[in-house]
Amino acid sequence: MQAETVIAVAATVIALGSLWVSHTQSNATRLHNRQSVRPILQIRRIHERRNRRVGLQVINAGLGPAVVTDTEVRLDGVVVGKWDRTVKDRIFSPTDWPSTYSLRKGAVVLNGEQTFLVRFDSDDPDRLERFWDIVGRRLVIDIHYESVYGGEGFTVSSLPQE
Repeated sequence: MQAETVIAVAATVIALGSLWVSHTQSNATRLHNRQSVRPILQIRRIHERRNRRVGLQVINAGLGPAVVTDTEVRLDGVVVGKWDRTVKDRIFSPTDWPSTYSLRKGAVVLNGEQTFLVRFDSDDPDRLERFWDIVGRRLVIDIHYESVYGGEGFTVSSLPQE
């Protein structure tokens, strides 16, 4: 083999190795960037006897905003629809109407943001317990969301973890 051939083959191998390293690093950087803005939604069940308040609170404990892609509401295990006004009318009675916050498709929950999905305040302990029976035991809200990059398909549920 001539020296020129050896040099050409070596240069080609080095160039291909460099291309592979660059591609691997690019993929690692892309993955890191996606993880660095990952939202982590949590739904907390609130039952504060002292403050006379019960409800469900959504919190974004992640580093990036959460973009809501869908919601699903179940009452006693039966799907009743999305978390919007029509579902709320079927779940809550006019005499015990709570404060609510709807999360529609495309809504954004910023990092660090926390808000009540549903909250009921009352000085009457019996009304609080009746409402807690609904939101704490019978009502389940699932929120499907993703980061600003999209496509991850994250889900959080108000169903208690066992």
